Amino acid sequence: MTDYKKTLNLPDTPFPMRGDLAKREPAMLKAWQEKELYQRIRDVCRGRPKFVLHDGPPYANGDIHIGHAVNKILKDIIVKARTLAGFDAPYVPGWDCHGLPIEHQIEKKHGKNLPADKVRALCRAFAQEQVARQKADFIRLGVLGDWESPYFTMNYGTEAGIIRALGKVRKSGFLYQGQKPVNWCIDCGSALAEAEVEYEDKTSPAIDVGFEVVGSRAQNAEDDPRHPLAAAFGISIPENTRVYAVIWTTTPWTLPANQAVSVHPDFDYALVETPRGLLILAADLAQACLDRYGLHGETLATCKGAALEGILLNHPFNGQQVPIICGGHVTLEAGTGLVHTAPAHGLDDYFIGQKYGLSNDSPVDDDGKFIAATPVVGGLFVWKASDVVIDILGASGHLLHMEKIQHSYPHCWRHKTPIIFRSTPQWFIGMGRDHWAGGSPQEKTLRELASNAVEATRFYPAWGKARLEAMIRNRPDWCVSRQRDWGVPMAFFVHRETGALHPRTDELLEQVAQRVEQQGIEAWFSLDAAELLGDEAQDYKKLPDTLDVWFDSGTTHDTVLKPDAHLKYPADLYLEGSDQHRGWFQSSLLTGCVIDGRAPYDALLTHGFVVDGHGRKMSKSKGNVIAPQKVMDTSGADILRLWVASTDYSGELSISDEILKRVVESYRRIRNTLRFLLANLADFDPATDAVAVEQWLEIDRYMLAFTRALQDELTQYYERYEFHLAVHRLHNFCSEDLGGFYLDILKDRLYTAAAEGNPRRSAQTALYHIAHSLVRLFAPILSFTAEEVWEHLVRDADDSVLLHTWHEFPLQTEESALIRRWARLRELRSHVQRQLEDSRGRGEIGSSLAAAVEIHIGGEDFLLLDSLGDDLRLVIVTSEARVVRSEALQRAEVSVTPSTHPKCERCWHYRRDVGVDSIHPTICGRCVSNLFGSGEVRRYA
Repeated sequence: MTDYKKTLNLPDTPFPMRGDLAKREPAMLKAWQEKELYQRIRDVCRGRPKFVLHDGPPYANGDIHIGHAVNKILKDIIVKARTLAGFDAPYVPGWDCHGLPIEHQIEKKHGKNLPADKVRALCRAFAQEQVARQKADFIRLGVLGDWESPYFTMNYGTEAGIIRALGKVRKSGFLYQGQKPVNWCIDCGSALAEAEVEYEDKTSPAIDVGFEVVGSRAQNAEDDPRHPLAAAFGISIPENTRVYAVIWTTTPWTLPANQAVSVHPDFDYALVETPRGLLILAADLAQACLDRYGLHGETLATCKGAALEGILLNHPFNGQQVPIICGGHVTLEAGTGLVHTAPAHGLDDYFIGQKYGLSNDSPVDDDGKFIAATPVVGGLFVWKASDVVIDILGASGHLLHMEKIQHSYPHCWRHKTPIIFRSTPQWFIGMGRDHWAGGSPQEKTLRELASNAVEATRFYPAWGKARLEAMIRNRPDWCVSRQRDWGVPMAFFVHRETGALHPRTDELLEQVAQRVEQQGIEAWFSLDAAELLGDEAQDYKKLPDTLDVWFDSGTTHDTVLKPDAHLKYPADLYLEGSDQHRGWFQSSLLTGCVIDGRAPYDALLTHGFVVDGHGRKMSKSKGNVIAPQKVMDTSGADILRLWVASTDYSGELSISDEILKRVVESYRRIRNTLRFLLANLADFDPATDAVAVEQWLEIDRYMLAFTRALQDELTQYYERYEFHLAVHRLHNFCSEDLGGFYLDILKDRLYTAAAEGNPRRSAQTALYHIAHSLVRLFAPILSFTAEEVWEHLVRDADDSVLLHTWHEFPLQTEESALIRRWARLRELRSHVQRQLEDSRGRGEIGSSLAAAVEIHIGGEDFLLLDSLGDDLRLVIVTSEARVVRSEALQRAEVSVTPSTHPKCERCWHYRRDVGVDSIHPTICGRCVSNLFGSGEVRRYA
């Protein structure tokens, strides 16, 4: 007896069903490195239009976390998609290497009292170790880039470039030296950038304090014996009446630095009689204040804040007199409507203090202690000083109320401790004209230049624009100086007495940069000023400050992009997490506008943070941390890549073990589809077996048109960075368009038709083009899997899918009509299949091939189904199918009955002609023809 199973064209491929990605991917990485894949891509792409995604440098401290993985995978998807789209898209990864966090690690390990040169040497070695660890994990993610020549901000050449960029900023006129309040971390002993500050809840004492009115700057006691408030409020006040202007503050430790009390010139202020004396309070807040103090009071009179300007008050405990001044920063949101003003400890206070000529000298030193000469709190730590101040105010009768409140307060991002605002001499890049340091002022301020640059930038997602606009609109001047050892020096020589820059600063900066290029930043720190200044060294000294690390990374457009002939300026895209609107996006924008008058990027892409499956922040204490290393070691990097691509990065990205399980299931469906394509192309050689598209069956031509349209749609998703839409569409294509429709219909033709006949070769030629398109569309996301598929598809282990571009399909006419025709056929087919499934559920039939179907329908649908002839049964995968014209019906009615014919042993169809051939009595006539005759004829399916 003939074993007809052996006569079938059964699929065959060495491409395994199981991915075993965790085991297989490292070997593939090794092969990429051995064949220098990245460099070969560069060679193939030479001469194409450039696309440059400039890498925002991660900080060289600690192993990568899931957020790092998201960031690098998104970048890699974009670079690979642009490569496939026909661009030369080099990717040069980088690292941010200077700054406090690394110095802090060295201090923890070796102590705080090391010589500065030793600290720098240890920091450099530590950063190199961290880079090596992170680099290995980034490569393991499947990220292709110039890993042999990445950029480091601590490269000697880059350090020299940063010094030169500082010189360009100075020449622009935007750089100035000033003393103003900055974010100061006591633990760091340094100023902090805005991006180094995060806000956490803090419990603070909120106090209401009375400043006693003593006079008026305009008052002459001999000429006007009246109480100083009489004119302001328009009433008679007995001469010895005690009157208090009441302030509210949550930072009692700043009261020793008080220089004034601010009121809003346009607000109404009430003079309220109480058992504690007359109180000046904002009229709108007066009753709430009295309730807080537990006092009853009567409003005697009101006046505008402007009328109080110049009234003199006694400071509650340091014996000085301070004025009432007017400021637009005063609000009625909380407190009393009168604001304690200490220009050394707040920016609003500083700016209004500048207007009134108030001192902004800080009584607090670098360690967070009051200088010894400060009354009451000398030598005390600031937080301890709050308790002492409250006790003194209570004892003297100036404290009207105290309570503990919880509020949002700035903390150091590294130490997680509260910071203070402290006035210190620092260097700033000015946002406005107030501190113009150049010759003739620019036509536009830096704030205006930056706002214009934001307007000219494309944002993905669009909401990023409003966020960056708001930050530029409200940001203070940028403090770029730091008091640390591990950083690029502000390589200025300043006059020992005046602090003025040396008149040859530009020339000297270049000389220093040339030395740093050869020896690194130590060339500056070990430099004897006399080597460059000669006799002038007695009048000038080296500035000890280092640059904010955000200046380091923020100038990489000038130090990395511009000098590299393989890259280009400006970059097409910067891509980072949403926190970088305050960080790298902004520092790059500001330095770009100062140096070149524009942003160093044409577009910004922002991704959200990673949270767990319940939307909670990742935390070791909560036990919800997903480590990328663990995922790669257990499931493979392609699973992480598929999760990243399938998640809408514009918001938070949720991850958990359960979510990853679903991703694994999705991957399996995709892999099985790719395996089916490869298995059915095992005996197909496109050079000899391909069929001209005009000779294809109609369903094959339809799937060619459909896949071309899909590729056009997906390349647009890639171009718009909408990867989750691409993944969703690709998954649906594999599971529904292919698995649930085309491949379901195709199996019969692939397995049972004549091996060399036109029907089967038509199908294989279509599958060949579908496979080529599909593997390239998956390549940016499932990089390892796509390379594995490619090797089996082209049968060349030395080739790579990334050495090619999006697939080019054979041309055919009237594709849109073909797509419309088969879209309706698929709708009708789905309706029939639902009826078949119902019959199967009732036990009336087994498989759909055991059924005979009769479809009653009228109009265009009848003509459509009838046009398929006998191929209709192949489309709906039944052994018999007949369409009956029924014009009265609004929708198809389907009759399903069990077939009465015998089953073909080879194709499993139930056919009348099974046994007609006496030599092969168990198979049908078409199988006899396919095996021993000219082969069956098909037109449609």
